Amino acid sequence: MNKIETGMKISGFIDKETEINGDIKFKENFRIDGVFKGKILTGGGLIVGETGEVDADIEVISIAINGRVKGSIKAKEKVEIFSKGRVIGSVATPKLIIEDGAFFQGSCQMEMKSLESKTRETEVKSVK
Repeated sequence: MNKIETGMKISGFIDKETEINGDIKFKENFRIDGVFKGKILTGGGLIVGETGEVDADIEVISIAINGRVKGSIKAKEKVEIFSKGRVIGSVATPKLIIEDGAFFQGSCQMEMKSLESKTRETEVKSVK
């Protein structure tokens, strides 16, 4: 997860010996190394560290997973599951990256709207 952590501003953090139930809303980036159950909404990026355990409905811009996540994930840009990451549930995102050794059990829906809009933007720039 070094490439994710480098230069990222973290606006919130749940440490590895902490358990929280509820909802989290944030604007920038958030890291979870502890246990969280509930909903995670809005924000920039979410990082689930190696000791992180998340059982939640997640809606973020992007998520990097090196711990355990159970639930539904909706990411506007991308979902990355690193080699130590474990995901059980549904994923909806335009870009899914699963590293060798990672575990993913569930369903994945690639969001065509996001992909189509990026393609159109590229085509418009090419025409000019």
